Amino acid sequence: MDLRDHEVLVIGVKRSGQSAIELLLKQGARVRAMDEKEPDPADRAFLESRHVTIAKQTIDQLGNPELIVVSPAVPSGTPLLTEARVRGIPVIGEVELASSYLKGPVIGITGSNGKTTTTALTGHILHECGVDCQVGGNIGTAVTSLVESSSEHRWNVLELSSFQLETIYRFRAQIGACLNVTPDHLDRHHTFEAYMRAKARLFETQQTGDSAILNFDAESCRSLAGRTKAEVFWFSSSQKPPSGVWLDGSDILLNGKQFMRRSQIRLRGMHNVENAMAAGLMAYLAGAPLTGIGEAVSTFPGVEHRLEFVRTLNGVEYYNDSKATNVDASLKAIEAFPGHLWIILGGKDKGSDYRPLREPLHRKAKAALLIGKAAEKIESELNGAVPLAACGTMAEAVGHARARAESGDVVLLAPACASFDQFKNFEHRGKVFKQLVAELI
Repeated sequence: MDLRDHEVLVIGVKRSGQSAIELLLKQGARVRAMDEKEPDPADRAFLESRHVTIAKQTIDQLGNPELIVVSPAVPSGTPLLTEARVRGIPVIGEVELASSYLKGPVIGITGSNGKTTTTALTGHILHECGVDCQVGGNIGTAVTSLVESSSEHRWNVLELSSFQLETIYRFRAQIGACLNVTPDHLDRHHTFEAYMRAKARLFETQQTGDSAILNFDAESCRSLAGRTKAEVFWFSSSQKPPSGVWLDGSDILLNGKQFMRRSQIRLRGMHNVENAMAAGLMAYLAGAPLTGIGEAVSTFPGVEHRLEFVRTLNGVEYYNDSKATNVDASLKAIEAFPGHLWIILGGKDKGSDYRPLREPLHRKAKAALLIGKAAEKIESELNGAVPLAACGTMAEAVGHARARAESGDVVLLAPACASFDQFKNFEHRGKVFKQLVAELI
């Protein structure tokens, strides 16, 4: 894509937007920016230092750019972007922009839950097995930031959200994986079908000779097999699929041969067994030797804010799963423990149905401690299934649990909600929880 002297409008000036601006300027484009919010001093300083003007995100400020690059946080159906398409202005995402300049093969990993852990684990396995790779995408490093360090023989291991995938066209993953798809982000996508369509884009852009890794136990993932030209491989924790990897007692098999031992997976929960199977299979297809994969998995310490052990105090264990931003993720967190849970739920509602939490909480929880704007809705949908405590804030919830939990209990932050009502993001929420727990005496 030759963008020299082309006028490009970047919408959204946080991390991925700034990374896109950097790449565009290096390609010789004339760049201006828009954002729905007034930029903070650091963002404004970034723009001013690169002589990029910024305007309010409104149709009357659209002008006539030759290309629009949107950050993942910007919904593709906003009136501004609808008007741009009516005018014939191409609209792409930051990932699509990067794909025109990124060297080397791509592993793309999507799903409602487990993306970050699986992406980090795949990169870890490749590194430990001597396969050159770099890791980025939704996991924290914008794909456009990987362009400069990419090379023809270096794998790009990318976590990809539905927000990123809904604006790809030519982006292609030589190895693509979908871990699971359950209702999420319905406040953005509105329907589960639209959410599925965004996820499916990863596989629809694949070509013959590529590989698609899908969860055989999830009907939503199985449906993606008919939407790709890639060869399909499966992973399953409950049955033997036509090809791929599956759990057989204490062993994990690849097409019937020993692949790794379940005991080599240090992470809690059956969902992390599935994540490890998918990561190991992707690493194998990318060139990692079969004999080294299990050992590499056994040295993976986990990812911050994903079922992260914080401390034990007076026999009570504290775990931070702030990344559990939807109901399905919270369900997986709950199932990772035998019981005696004090679970912290709540935050910003994403149009979720919290009723699937009723039965597992009835079996395993001593109480649900409710925080944030979604507390009232959660209370109405869980009432009668588990004792509820309206705590309001994280500090009050941690204090409530500290005063009542007994030796052998587990205090678990697994909110089932977004964090943006009281925190900057899920990382901020998790750090606050950990700080509060660290200060307990």
